[in-house]
Amino acid sequence: MPRCTGFNHLALATGDLEATIRFWRDLVGLPLVASLGKPGARQYFFSAGGGAYLGFFEWPGVEPIPEKDHGYPVRGPFGFDHLALGVASPEDLWALRDALDAAGFWVSEPLDHGFIHSIYSFDPNGIAIEFSCPVDGVDLEARPRLVDRDPGPAALEGPRPQPGHWPPVNEPTRPEDRRVYPGEGRAFIELPSRD
Repeated sequence: MPRCTGFNHLALATGDLEATIRFWRDLVGLPLVASLGKPGARQYFFSAGGGAYLGFFEWPGVEPIPEKDHGYPVRGPFGFDHLALGVASPEDLWALRDALDAAGFWVSEPLDHGFIHSIYSFDPNGIAIEFSCPVDGVDLEARPRLVDRDPGPAALEGPRPQPGHWPPVNEPTRPEDRRVYPGEGRAFIELPSRD
């Protein structure tokens, strides 16, 4: 079975790249680590730590999405609720809360979710965001806690991948047939960087 190493990046969209950079880099503190494209078709990436990135496409005409309370159910087509970023400590959580408040962004009081403490806000694009710090002594990876009172059949099978639910790969791609095609990001290795 393939081994996931975590999220590489989350790709979002903005119509105001300047406000997006000011928020994510200058207020939240995520380094701007990559940019490519041209006016009307840019991609910018901020480091969220540990090899994870928050990416934004800049598309003219994109408007901020209407604010929707974090975690509240909706009906109809829907696929994204909120973005949650981890911070290292309670001090970092409080520092972010104070910075968001001082900058005039709505920000919640910290909430205790058992395994994390979280604050909630919105970025300039209307994207619902959560910042969370771990609770000492709670490690869901080492000790999963499945406490749904009425789990479905798949959840009852437990936390680890279960074999036999998908067809096996009978004809894997041979090494000599594997190709990686050039993409727009080739500029990252072909041009000198600006620090």
